[in-house]
Order: sequence, then C-alpha cells, then structure tokens
Amino acid sequence: MKLLLIDGSYYAYRSFHAIRGLTNSRGEPTNAIFGFAKTVRRMLKDLRPDLAAVCWDEGLPARRTELQPHYKQHRSEMPSEMVPQIPFIEELVPKLGLHGVSLPNTEADDLMASYSCAAHSRGMEVILATNDKDLLSLVEDDILVYSTAKADLPSPEQMFTLLDPAAISKKWGVKPACILDVLALSGDASDNIAGVAGVGPKTATTLIQTAGGLEELMADLSAVKNEKLRAKLTDARKQILQNREMVRLDTDLELPVPLDDLVIAPKYDELIAALEWCEFRSLLAEVRAEKKAVGSGGGKPEAVQDDLFPF
Repeated sequence: MKLLLIDGSYYAYRSFHAIRGLTNSRGEPTNAIFGFAKTVRRMLKDLRPDLAAVCWDEGLPARRTELQPHYKQHRSEMPSEMVPQIPFIEELVPKLGLHGVSLPNTEADDLMASYSCAAHSRGMEVILATNDKDLLSLVEDDILVYSTAKADLPSPEQMFTLLDPAAISKKWGVKPACILDVLALSGDASDNIAGVAGVGPKTATTLIQTAGGLEELMADLSAVKNEKLRAKLTDARKQILQNREMVRLDTDLELPVPLDDLVIAPKYDELIAALEWCEFRSLLAEVRAEKKAVGSGGGKPEAVQDDLFPF
C-alpha cells in the first residue's frame, strides 16, 4: 500500500506564484486553483498511490506559541487575489478524489508526520509532497519526498524524483534524523525561529556531523575546539534546547480521518462542474475523457488506470 500526503498550503501558494494573471470571464482569479488541480493530478499519475490526503494548517499549536510567541508572526498577509481561491481549492480536493484533513490549532506538517508514522507502523510506503524542512527528518527507506525541483532531478529528462535518505543526506550534509538538530542551532527564518548568533547552516552542519547529533554535542561542549564558538553554544544552551522543541514534529496526533478511509475516489460530475465555473477548457477535456474511460461510477478500475491523467 502506498500513501500520498500533500502539503496543501505549500502547493496552493506555489501554484499562485507560478501562474499569474489567470482569471475566468467574470474576472475572478483562478491561477492558484488551476495550478493546484494540475499538480495534484500530476502526482496521482506519477505515483499511483492507493491512499491520499491533502493536509491543511488550522492554526498554531500552543506548545510552540507559548515557547516562542513570535513564532511565524513575521509572515505577510495572503495576497488578496489568493484569498477567495483557498476555500475553492479546499472544496475542490474531495472532487479530485482526495480527503482534505486538518485539526484545530495544528499545523499541516505535524498532521503529515502523524499520518506518516501511523502508515509506517503498518508497513505502508509513504510519499510526502512538501517543501517543509522539518518533514525531511522523517525520510527513511519507505518514507520518501516527492520533488519536481530541477536541483533535485537526477537528469533533465525526468519530471520528478523521490528523495530517499541518501539524497537528503547529500543535500543537507547530515542524515535525515539530524536535520532538526541543525535547525536547532542555525534557526529557521521561514518560521521566525532565531538561531544561535554567528552559527549559520554550514557551521551547524559541521557541528552535528562531528558530534553525531545535538544531544551528543551539548553533552560535551568541551569537544568544540573553537573557543569563541564553544562560548556561544554554552551561553545559548537554553535557546538551543528550546529551538529543538520548537522544530520537533508531533507524530502521535489523533487522525481526523482513519488511514483506511483515505481511498482515492474522484467525484467526476462535481469536479466537472467546478472546472466549468473556472473555465479551464483543456483540463475539462481531460477530466471528461477520464470520466468516460472509467465509467460514471467515479472509481479507477485497474484495467484502465494507465490511461488516466493524459497530460
């Protein structure tokens, strides 16, 4: 069994910024909707998952905001043209055949982590579609990251790749499980988590490589030969440990939808109606052809599965 978990907010924003100026005849923005729909369908074609879910942020967890009240407070407001598209995308997800999942006061990465661990414990293969650094720490032989970034592709001919532990280690310089240790030292500007003064990603990576992990590093700071650096780490011990708690993922959250219920089942009539409202002509043609291929029942018979998603 293969489970695909999609970071909804990341792909909505990515789609919005990748495609600009797209509107329907009424002048309503549809660029994020179009990009999101195409991207999700592309993933389904590439990966052929058995189960899938789109995970959404629904507020921030108290355990992080109580530790660092400024957590994510630096982020700018959502672009006005994107605001009306988010509810539409959220409603489009089940029409595409996937479950949208969220929990109050919970971030998508924690929910993805909890689903990943639950699936992993049952021997499932997990694919994470995300750009979240924290989630890279989960990568194992059967928990991989879906990427279309040119820098990650082994060759220009490939459209996507699955990042395994070796690929993550090569990219970060440490094994996946130690990425959070690096972030505890260097901080994470995207989340407004400050790092130790004067300790950037390269220095943090070297420290973790040498010590083997953050716990080992902090247990014996005398092993750090640079006196100034050793003094900085000593003075920042509380901040470092707090940062490590900030980036720690919740892996045991209650799942809002049980794993076995995450079956992919497109609602073709509703999907076609939504795409008609958006006036996506080429995408409409694809979905109509797909509906005809699989019949009106909304399923994906194995016999015709290879002919789906013709783009």
